[in-house]
Amino acid sequence: MTTPPLADFQSPFNGTALIADPIHEYITFTVPFSSPQPGECTEKDLIDSPWMQRLRSIYQLQSARWVYPSAEHSRFQHSLGAMHLAGRFAKHLYPTLAQTVPHLPSLPYIEELLRVTALLHDVGHGPFCHFFEHHYLRDFGLTHEQLGQLIILEHFGPMIRKLRRSPSGPFATGEELDPEYIAFLILKDPHKSSVAYPQWLRHLQPLIGGLFTADNFDYVLRDSYMCGVAVGPVDITRLIHYTLMTPKGLTIHKAGLPALHMFLNARLYLYANVYYHRTTRAIDLHLREIFHDTMKQVFPYNPRTHLEAYQRLTDWALLETVRAWPQSRQPVKQRLGREWARILGREVKWKTAFTTLITFDEIDWSQPSASITALEAAIRRALPSSVKDIPFRVDLASKDPRPLNLLNMGAFQIYVYDPSTNMITKEKLQEFFAYLPARMVQFRVFAHDHHADAELASAAERVLHRLRRHQSRVHAY
Repeated sequence: MTTPPLADFQSPFNGTALIADPIHEYITFTVPFSSPQPGECTEKDLIDSPWMQRLRSIYQLQSARWVYPSAEHSRFQHSLGAMHLAGRFAKHLYPTLAQTVPHLPSLPYIEELLRVTALLHDVGHGPFCHFFEHHYLRDFGLTHEQLGQLIILEHFGPMIRKLRRSPSGPFATGEELDPEYIAFLILKDPHKSSVAYPQWLRHLQPLIGGLFTADNFDYVLRDSYMCGVAVGPVDITRLIHYTLMTPKGLTIHKAGLPALHMFLNARLYLYANVYYHRTTRAIDLHLREIFHDTMKQVFPYNPRTHLEAYQRLTDWALLETVRAWPQSRQPVKQRLGREWARILGREVKWKTAFTTLITFDEIDWSQPSASITALEAAIRRALPSSVKDIPFRVDLASKDPRPLNLLNMGAFQIYVYDPSTNMITKEKLQEFFAYLPARMVQFRVFAHDHHADAELASAAERVLHRLRRHQSRVHAY
């Protein structure tokens, strides 16, 4: 005998679905109810939008994927993971946030605000991501975050305003997400103006742009997994568990500091061995020689005023375009196409001749004599005459394991709760992270081959010795 359906039964599966993920196992997201609510949008609408689907065609790792063959993941996958972790943060922090600030919206509202912010935080990226930003967007005074703000407000705004719930449940009556709040949060500028925004929103800023965030939690886990690089344990669950909101802002319980230290070390390891791998940087050197001229041919526009065309500009589109250029009748495209063919064929133009790791306080990198141009000139002067004319390049890859000034992180400041004294201070950060360097520079010299490695290494060492000696004299005064 068939049991008739229960008229009042509400399925817990109605309105949500799962995405399988190798890092987080499953990611829950909102979808339309079986009987759709008029005028409602869900996370599925955001995820399936053209701007989000575009991120499938933008690689997470610009050049490192040519070093680590399995690192073919995209910004799309990373954005889904960041959304999931932002939701975990929101649900955990909501009770202490509610005790801390007045006029706080409902838990589902806060959860959805952070989830959508994390989902859309990379939507402004172009091909080759940060490389594109540094070597092309700067021509227009833009960052990918500023483009993301524009895309959020112009494209996603109407959909965001129609979101009515998070995976945890519906918003309170009358609540509506404001796209301006999401655009505010994705801009990772610790000194941006925040006076026009409510206190509870200002408290959320470190979760998106601070020392440990849904963004960097996911990329450390995902990039290491996809590259096959063992970074050691990263205890995200413990870090989230020992995080709370206090009247001062985002605070970590003293018992969570070892997990934070472990996470920052894992991130530093990734920078040293993946993002700044010697071959990754060698490929980037080659790219720098041709990227700007390539973009002038492919996309000679300000993205801010040509968003429709920018939506079509992806890694896939760029690489398939330049792949055909060696057969072009235009000399400029022929020349660029030949260089791209070398990169796409993984013919590494620049070889490592010398490398050393330099801590922040060894050399004053702001002095003119420490610029790349000055360093190259000094090394060339120090070379013996037999190799004085060889082509070489200096590369400086700066890593920031932690903020330089732990007591002045602006809007992204975090605090430490010490249960033994019942005090909340930021000074404990200095004590705990004293042995984690604030900045390290991977100094490398690249040449076309290895025949003059010894001479280049000797010359580079002499130049660095002079800079170190100068810095020690400055410290002595």
